[in-house]
This record gives sequence, C-alpha cells and structure tokens, in this order.
Amino acid sequence: MKQDFILPDIGEGIVECEIVEWLVKEGELISEDQPVCDVMTDKALVQIPAVHSGVVSKLYYAKGEIAKVHAPLFEMMLNQDAAPSQTAPAEQTTAPVSTASSAAPAASSEITEDFILPDIGEGIVECEIVDWLVQEGDSISEDQPVCDVMTDKALVQIPAKHSGTVSKLYYAKGDIAKVHAPLFAISRQADIGSATTAADTRTTVSKPVSVAVVTERPLAKAAAPRQAAAQGKALASPAVRRLARELSVDIQQVPGSGEKGRVYKDDVRAFAKGETATTSTSGSDLDLTPKLSVSDTKTTTGTQTNATNRVEPIRGIKAAMARQMAESVATIPHFTYCEEIDLTELIVLRNQLKDQYAKQGVKLTMMPFFMKALSLAINDFPIMNSQPNADCTELTYFSAHNIGIAVDSKVGLLVPNIKGCEQKSIVDIANALTKLTEAAREGRVSPAELKGGTITISNIGAIGGTVATPIINKPEVAIVALGKVQALPRFDAKGQVVARQIMQISWSGDHRIIDGGTIARFTNLWKQYLEQPSSMLVAMR
Repeated sequence: MKQDFILPDIGEGIVECEIVEWLVKEGELISEDQPVCDVMTDKALVQIPAVHSGVVSKLYYAKGEIAKVHAPLFEMMLNQDAAPSQTAPAEQTTAPVSTASSAAPAASSEITEDFILPDIGEGIVECEIVDWLVQEGDSISEDQPVCDVMTDKALVQIPAKHSGTVSKLYYAKGDIAKVHAPLFAISRQADIGSATTAADTRTTVSKPVSVAVVTERPLAKAAAPRQAAAQGKALASPAVRRLARELSVDIQQVPGSGEKGRVYKDDVRAFAKGETATTSTSGSDLDLTPKLSVSDTKTTTGTQTNATNRVEPIRGIKAAMARQMAESVATIPHFTYCEEIDLTELIVLRNQLKDQYAKQGVKLTMMPFFMKALSLAINDFPIMNSQPNADCTELTYFSAHNIGIAVDSKVGLLVPNIKGCEQKSIVDIANALTKLTEAAREGRVSPAELKGGTITISNIGAIGGTVATPIINKPEVAIVALGKVQALPRFDAKGQVVARQIMQISWSGDHRIIDGGTIARFTNLWKQYLEQPSSMLVAMR
C-alpha cells in the first residue's frame, strides 16, 4: 500500500520550509525514524525522520524547493507491501546476521532496540543531558531512571520502558538530545509469542537509521576528506549551527568533512582554531564543551602567561529566565517601594510553636506566616493579585491566591507556586512549602507547579542582603523581596532604645496597574498582620 508522508509541524508559526538536502532517493528502502531530508525554516535547520519503514516511491519536491507544512512531502510503499526483490538485497547488505537470527523462536530471542525520547513537555523539542544514571553494559529494570535531562522549564528524569541491558548511549553528558529521536539502545528478551524478528528491530548493525543518527554523533564515522561548503546554505544540524554561533564562526565558510560536505562540530571547532587539516572525529562530537582557546596576554612580575577564556552556552532554565526577565523589563514599567517590618513578636510566636509542630513533622519557618499574611492583605487589595492582558487593555482579578516562591535551585532560578493560599492554614502552607522547595532545589518541580502564579515572594535574605530591586515575574503585577532579619536599635513607646528584629522589604510593581498609594496601603496592612500576629489570626476565615 502506498502512503503519503505529511510534513508535520516543525516549529511554532512555521508554515513552509526549504528542502536543503534529500538524504534518501526514490526506490530506496528506509526504516522507521531514519532521517529522510534536511529542511530549512526561518529559524533553524530541521531533520525530518520517517514514521514508517518501507520503500520511497516518490519525492514530491526537488532540492531547493519550498515545501508546505501539512502537505505531502514524499510517497512511500509501506514495508509489509514492499516487493521481496526490493527489500531482501538491502537487508542482506546491511546485516546478513539478521536472516539467521530471525529463524530463532521469539520466546528465546534477544533483540536490540532504540529507546525513543518521548514528549517531555508542551512545546519541548530538545533537552540537555544533565547526567546519565546508568552506563553501557548495565542491567536495568522497567521504570528505572536512566538519565536526567534539562529542558527550558525543569529537570526531568527519563525512566526505562523495558528491562534489559544498556548496549549504547547515543549522547554524552552535556549533549543536546532531540525529542522523538533515539536516546539509548537496549538489549532485551523478545516478548513470548511476539512476531518481531531481528530484521524488524532497530539494531545498531542492520538498520540504516543508525548511520543516519550518527551524522549528529559520529561515533562510527570514518574520517573523510574535508569539502568546501557548497554555495548557499551549509549542510549542518541545528546543534552544529548553534556551536558555530557560540564560537562566532560563519558556518558558510567552514569546510565540511562529512558526506556531501556536511559540517560537524569538530569542523567548526577546527575552523575556529584556524586549523584546516583533516582530524579524526571519532566520539569527539559528544563533548559539547566549547574548546575555544583565546589567549590573553597578562604581565605578571615581568613575565607573560597565557590564560584561556571559557565559553559555555546559556541553555535550559537559565535561557528561559534570561528571556523572561528581558521581556519583563522591556514591557513593564517597574517602580520600587521599600519598607521595614518589625518581626519581633512574630519570631517569639514562631519559636513557641515550632517545637510542637516539629513533633508532628511540620517544618514551621517564617515563610508560611509571610504567605498567609500576604493572602489576607490581598483580600482587601485584590488588584495586587491581578494580571493584564498582552496589550494592557483588560485586567483579570484572580480569586485564587497562587503565591510563588523564587528558589535558587541547582539548575537555575525556579518560581514554583503554592496554589490556593487563601484556602490554606499556616500549617497547610508550611507542609506544601517544604515539599515544593525541596523539589525545586533539585530542579524536579512539575510544569503545573511552575504555572499559574499570581504574585511572587523572593527571599534574598536567606542568602544575605537587605534591599533589592526584584524583576516582576510577568504577567504578574508585583513581586516582593525579603531582606535578612537584623537586630537593630529602635525606640519603644517610652522612648527607650531597645533591640528589635527588623526586616527590610522591597516591592516592585507594575506602574501601569498599581500606583504608589495602593502599594503603600497594601504594605501597611501586610505589615500590621506580621507585626501584630493576633490581628492576623483574627482576620483568618
């Protein structure tokens, strides 16, 4: 049966792309997930993989033509309908061992297959390998964590789908892995009664997909003579183009050592160093650390020493934070309001209660009091819990107080939020806060916990510092930074100098929505609840 391959969505807002290079020909046998062609959008070079095994019967576009998203890209005859004369030679050429192994009973045969990286978040197309939790040759069980990967939203742990032995890791720590592409290979026993044969499995020997994947990870790529880049767009993957941008290299000028002049990462690095000789690329593309050597001449006690600058890409959560903060500052007119709060009475109350609740497994810090008092003050000033639309023509007031906490995690700044603080007691907030901050510090918060925040607290005082100018977590309208608590001299009601526990707070507000008088009155109410804990208890519903 012949079937058209429909060009899928290849990026937000992308409706067409240019055919840069066909990686297959008409009449060629291809396997599932094998790269078929490289296409260029207005954002990146994208490799299109096959979704079925079979024979390519027709290519609808020539190199250089513009293909439409959601339109047929090529036609293929599905594998089960392909003629034996078409399929047998290809299989015998690539893996003669497959024919012998296919005769073995399915119940006792061992198959080697690729684990395909699944969808790990809405809109996520790639991720960084943070750490492998297994090694090649390790035995793993179903659902065992295999690796930690970093997206631009969170740290995600990838579990195994089957029990077996890890036969190959396709990426090294720090590499960029693609969603819907092979992540690692696993050898396992075939299911009893399964009709799967070795010829149908994606082995590292028999399937041409392994060779296609190697174009991004040239572990098995023999050194090839370098070719000058063809006129027009250079033939290179998005990861290679990203490296070229990081090293300030014009990729069009880089001689490619791959087939048809394809440019690899080592080609870019060699070009950046001024080298042109052919070098072995075996395994070296697995190291993503940019090897840019920039010698700075320093004079130290009359002698000269060479220092090497280190360049590393901004990825994942750090990149997402950079974009978010830049957009917030560029589109929101910030203003800052500072005040001090006397926490002496609240600290006494908390010290009286913390041991009692510790026996119940509750970690009672100061933060749950801050959050509950903030929620109570929002009841009287709902504008502090609102958000404008994109062009600031409408304002949405949220009934739920989803208070975010800025957490300095090992993967970068995360702002998870506790949902529905207006419905929670101080103890409820304390329990939720403990779980959330522990997960956030490890970078393991879920996307749902990062979404839906309505107002944010940043506790800079936990590290040190008294006053800040925090950046609003767009599209919220306010954020407060808490300074460290200090014992400072203050006058009491009798005019006597006494030591009080003082904390400086710094608000940043969206001046399109909030004016100075509103934030001052709101802060005074919040301050009252914290300085007089009894008033906070009375205000609770």
